Amino acid sequence: MYRYVCFDLDGTLTMSEFGVVRSVEYALNRMGIEEPDKSKLLRFIGPPLYVSFPDYYGLNEADTETAIEYFREIYDNEGYKESPLYDGIKEVLSALKDAGRHIFIVTSKPLPMALKVAENTGLDKYIDAIIGPDGEMKDASKSALLKRAIERTEDGNIGNMIMIGDRCYDIDGANEVGMDSVGAVYGYGSREELTRSGATYLADTPADILSFIL
Repeated sequence: MYRYVCFDLDGTLTMSEFGVVRSVEYALNRMGIEEPDKSKLLRFIGPPLYVSFPDYYGLNEADTETAIEYFREIYDNEGYKESPLYDGIKEVLSALKDAGRHIFIVTSKPLPMALKVAENTGLDKYIDAIIGPDGEMKDASKSALLKRAIERTEDGNIGNMIMIGDRCYDIDGANEVGMDSVGAVYGYGSREELTRSGATYLADTPADILSFIL
């Protein structure tokens, strides 16, 4: 039985594309980069920004830091509010709480911003803990974050835990620590991506998650 349910945030609980895409586009423009294909900006949902900017646009370390500052000019002020919940998510979380499950958010989004998103969307009413990169955390990989989540449990039994996410990073991180996972097909990753990473289960809708946990 899964007692601890770990959710990714962007693309799993929230439709974060609106604020993220606007903030990335602004940052790229400030860096002198124009991206005519807006669908490519969706790639920024999932991995940390310090990975995405160099991987997708070849920015060096200094330019990446500058681009992240530009991104936060928009996202940290208004962009984070443009992240509505997926239909049915509140019902899923409520059912899990009623069944006595502990709910964690495990996200690569910086912890202060994840807290703001949770409060703005009302997710904070259902969540036992939010685990994200803070100023002391050098490794913001999903596996490192999940190790922190394990430390927050009563017994550290990975068999009692499951990770739910929409991108390969979530599934890969779960596999690295030996945790079962649910690939959220309704999010920003594809069924092929989640299957290739080895998701234990696949959820086409938020409601499907309950069938694997309850």
